[in-house]
Amino acid sequence: MASALQTAYDQRLRDGAIRADPGQAAALAPLVRLEGELADADAGPGLKRLFVKPRSHRGVYLVGPVGRGKSMLMDLFYETVPIARKRRTHFHVFMGEIHRLIDAWRKGDAGARKARFGQHKGDDPIVPVAEVVAAEARLLCFDEFQVTDIADAMILGRLFTALFERGVTLVATSNRLPDQLYLNGINRQLFLPFIDLLKSKAEVVVIAGPHDYRLDRLRAAGTWFSPADAGHTEAFDGLWRDMLGHEDEDGETLEVLGRKLHFPHAAGGLLRASFASLCSVALGPNDYVALAERFHTVFLEGLPTLTPQRREEARRLVVLIDALYEARTHLIVLADAEPVALYPAGDGSFEFERTASRLQEMRSAGWLEARQG
Repeated sequence: MASALQTAYDQRLRDGAIRADPGQAAALAPLVRLEGELADADAGPGLKRLFVKPRSHRGVYLVGPVGRGKSMLMDLFYETVPIARKRRTHFHVFMGEIHRLIDAWRKGDAGARKARFGQHKGDDPIVPVAEVVAAEARLLCFDEFQVTDIADAMILGRLFTALFERGVTLVATSNRLPDQLYLNGINRQLFLPFIDLLKSKAEVVVIAGPHDYRLDRLRAAGTWFSPADAGHTEAFDGLWRDMLGHEDEDGETLEVLGRKLHFPHAAGGLLRASFASLCSVALGPNDYVALAERFHTVFLEGLPTLTPQRREEARRLVVLIDALYEARTHLIVLADAEPVALYPAGDGSFEFERTASRLQEMRSAGWLEARQG
C-alpha cells in the first residue's frame, strides 16, 4: 500500500510549500516504516483486535537544531497515519497533565478515584495514570521533548514502561539526543534507565542539515518593529501567526521559588507577552531566568518609551534583557521607539545604554545565526 505520508510530503514539494532537503528526506523512511506498522496492526479481523493485547511499536525520535523541519515532519505523519486513537501535544503540556493526574489519585477517596480512573485500590498512582493515558491514545506525538525538572525525571522511567506495556507508541521531536536529556540534573543516575528505555523503544533520527527554516522567517520579517503603528502591529502579528503555524496557544505556567507565573500566549518554545505583564509587575531575576530557559523565542509587545517616573519598569527591562541575552534567546519586539531611544533620561538611563546595545545586537543577522538548539 502506498504511503500517505510520502504522498503528502511529495505533494508539498510539488506545491512549493517546502524545499527539497536531504535531511528531511532521510527522516521520512522511519516514519513511513512506522506508518505501515500501525496500519497493519489496525488491519486485522475486528474480533482478533478485541482480544489481542495491543503492542507497542518502535517509535521515532527526531532530534536536531531548531528550524530543521522536525515538527513539520511529525505533524505530517500525525495527519496522515491511519489510526483513530492518537494525540499530538507538547511534552511539557503532557507532563503537566500527568502530575495533575498523580495528584488526583493521591488526594482522591475511593469514589473519586473510581470515577476518574475506573479503579481505586493501591497507593502507587503510576499504573492507573498510565491506563488513563493509554485508553485515550495508542500513539503519542510529542513536540519539544526535553527534561529539566526533577519531578519529571524521577517518574518518566516507570511511567513510560507502563505506557509501552499497554501498547502505546511514541514519536517525538527534540533538540537533544537521548543521552543529553536531564544532563547534570540532580540524581541523574536514577534517570539513566529511562534513557536506555527510550533508545530501545524509539529509533533516533538526527536531522541536522545546514538550513534553518525558522530563521528564514525572522530574516525576511525582521525582529524589531517600531513605531508601534498599525502597519508594524500587523507585521508583528503576522510573524507570530507564521511562527505558530498549526500550533495552539496552550499557555504555560512556570513555577519559580514556589510561585506560579502564567503566560496565556505560549506554544512550545514560543512566548508572546506584553511589556506590562513582564516589567510592570513584581518579577525578578529568578523569574526572568526561568522564562529564558523555558522559551527559545520571545515576542515582546507594547514596549513604550520610558520616562523617569517608570524607572522601576526600566530596571526590570534591563534584568529581563540580560536573562534573554545570556540564554541566546530570539527576541522579536513591537516598540514605540528604537532601542537607543527607549529610556533617554532618568535614574539608570546611563546604565540602560548597555541594554540598548544588547537589543541592537539581538536584532542583528549575526545573533540570529548564532542561536542554536
